[in-house]
Amino acid sequence: MENETFYFTLYQDQGHLKYVYFITILLEYVAILFLNISIILTVIKEKSLHEPMYIFISCLSINALYGTTGLFPRLSIDLLSDSHAISRPACFTQIYIIYTYSISELTILAVMAYDRYVAICRPLHYHSVMTARATGLLMAAAAFWPFFWMAFVVYLAARLPLCGRAITRLYCSTWSVARLSCVSTAVNNAFGLFVASTSVFLPSGFILFTYVRILIVCKRSSAEVRGKALQTCLPHIVTFVTYSIALFCDVLLSRYELSPVMNVVALIFSVEFLVVPPVLNPLMYGLTLAEMRKKNPFLMQSPKISVTFK
Repeated sequence: MENETFYFTLYQDQGHLKYVYFITILLEYVAILFLNISIILTVIKEKSLHEPMYIFISCLSINALYGTTGLFPRLSIDLLSDSHAISRPACFTQIYIIYTYSISELTILAVMAYDRYVAICRPLHYHSVMTARATGLLMAAAAFWPFFWMAFVVYLAARLPLCGRAITRLYCSTWSVARLSCVSTAVNNAFGLFVASTSVFLPSGFILFTYVRILIVCKRSSAEVRGKALQTCLPHIVTFVTYSIALFCDVLLSRYELSPVMNVVALIFSVEFLVVPPVLNPLMYGLTLAEMRKKNPFLMQSPKISVTFK
């Protein structure tokens, strides 16, 4: 018999600390909304920013707003609630939102890496390659891929007959639900591995490949060219590295029974990829890219950050 309600076990026995956690989460969410909406509005308003690089940056901000809506509102409710229960449809909706966000983050970063590769390695052909049509197609592909494949992942997980209701995470995930299954999850695991390979490792490998090519070109270029290349690539590199580490650790730690100390580490990494990138990305791109900093009214008074090669 399928259970219609799940229960989060990590919210128990928080005492008055739950109010501290709630305020912290609320402030974090407000910061995410403020920073990312400011980036989106700046790109929309300023015609000089209607270029592929800035459009893709705004896509990252849109994705951050989308993904965090799958965590923060529900997390705030669970912190203050006494039951910590979530319905089956709401649980799988949360899974779909968070997982499509996490994969979309990588596909968007892969598209941005391609944009930087063309701009730095093929500068004379940039405008003929990165046309408005090509930019639109790349954006559509980055969004369609995770939304399409995650629909199948969630469908397979929703079909599993479950023998338990306790979820030992701060939010619903496919692995935490699969652990409650009464039957073998071999099909789910195999399909999940396929989706992970094509949606996580493939974009990550492509990003690494493009930056190897960019580094080779920069090595042969003048110091001025290297400085300009780093100025536009550094935010992307920082975003990719921090997000990849957090995502990898979350996936790795979530699949094993851990000691109490390691459970705390796993708990931190389980939300890090939903908490740090949505704040770090708009700050990195807003402060390090001169055009973005000049046009964003909320960052115009911020100190200039510049990076050059010696």
